[in-house]
Amino acid sequence: MITLTEKQRDALSELINIGFARTAASLSDITGHRVFLEVPQVSIVSIEELASKLATYVQGEVATVQQIFTGAVSGNALLLLNYDGAVTLADLVTPEGGGVSRRLDASAAEVLTEIGNILLNACLSVFGNLLKIQISFTVPHLHLDALDGLLHSLVIEREEMRYAMVVYTGFQMRDNSVNGYLVLVLSVVSLEKLLLAVENWADVET
Repeated sequence: MITLTEKQRDALSELINIGFARTAASLSDITGHRVFLEVPQVSIVSIEELASKLATYVQGEVATVQQIFTGAVSGNALLLLNYDGAVTLADLVTPEGGGVSRRLDASAAEVLTEIGNILLNACLSVFGNLLKIQISFTVPHLHLDALDGLLHSLVIEREEMRYAMVVYTGFQMRDNSVNGYLVLVLSVVSLEKLLLAVENWADVET
C-alpha cells in the first residue's frame, strides 16, 4: 500500500489548491457567477477501496466526465458530480436554463462534457506545468451511471490500475451548491512518478 508522507501530502495539497484556483476561475468564466471553493481534501486509496471511499460522498446515479491522459504520468481523470448537481451546473451555463429541468437532455449533456473538459484541463495543466510533466489529453466522454457501474467501467488501455487519488471539493455559486470530485486513477508506476515529481517540486519551492 502506498501511503503519503507528510511532505507529499502538504505539497499535494498546495498543488491542488493552485489547480483548483485555476479551475474556479474557469468555472466562473463559464457560468458568469463568482465561484467559491471549499478547501480541497486529498487522499490516495487502492482501487479496491475506491467504491467505499466515493460512496461516502455520492449516492445513486452520477454524471462523470472521463478523460484519459498520457505522458510521463498516465491515467484516467474523472470529474464526478451527483446527478442533481450535474443538472444544476448545466442549467447555470445554458441561457435557457432556469434551474427547473431535472434531467440531462442531449444539449445539457454536451454542455456538461465541455465543462468537464475545461475543468479537468485547467487542473491537470497546472500539475503538468508546475511538475514539468508533459501531459496529453484524449477527447472527454460523459457517462451517466450508478457508482458501481462507473467503477467497473474504468479501463486505461492495458495498463494495470492499482491506485486512485481522490480530491473532494464543493463549488458554490450564489445560491447554488454543487459538489464536485476529481479522481485520478493511476498505475503504481505512474503514481510513484507523480509523487517523486511532487517531492522535487516541494524541494525547489522550499
